[in-house]
Amino acid sequence: MTIGGRPYDVVIARHRRARRYVLRLADARVLRLTVPRGASIAAGLRFAERQASWLDREERRRHEGAEPWRQGTRVWFRGEMIALDLNGRHVQCGSERIALTGDARDVRGKVEAHWTRLAAEELPSRGFALAATHGLEVAAFQVRNQRSRWGACSPRRLITLNWRLIQMPPQVSDYIILHELMHLRQANHSRRFWREVDKVCPAWRDAERWLRRHGTEIL
Repeated sequence: MTIGGRPYDVVIARHRRARRYVLRLADARVLRLTVPRGASIAAGLRFAERQASWLDREERRRHEGAEPWRQGTRVWFRGEMIALDLNGRHVQCGSERIALTGDARDVRGKVEAHWTRLAAEELPSRGFALAATHGLEVAAFQVRNQRSRWGACSPRRLITLNWRLIQMPPQVSDYIILHELMHLRQANHSRRFWREVDKVCPAWRDAERWLRRHGTEIL
């Protein structure tokens, strides 16, 4: 199909848990359209046709994201947009001073490796604290490099979290952890599940809005 004067291949996928149409730029000229179960594919394609402005922004963001990180590059960290400050063999990111060991040109790699270590230290302990607050038992928390989701909860009570939660505001990362914890009570996205989420995180809609607005900037 053609959107904004540009041709795209569209991969259509039905998802039983989807609550709305979702359009993603999978490749330079490939779109992935998620269609809720029982919803109209034709309506989904009309939805995609209206996303020309979003596609312009997304392609521009991806182009900028491919650029090397350097002095003044702005990044999300703990919910704030921070300009990196390179100083010799170190880079300052907010309160974090990160050594540029090895190839000092790979600023992004060094910063993201540091964030990953922070996430591995902080997110599991935060997860266990929230689980204890709500009387839930978790087998383990794992922090991984996930490219398409913020978290997951397995039937074995193992919760996986994306290290990029460290880049979000604390209330948003808490919402994601609580979201996965509530799957221990409701292993679905039914109305009962969202009622459980609302009990433990009344501001979850604000967190969802932040994710819709800024989530692609992080992923």
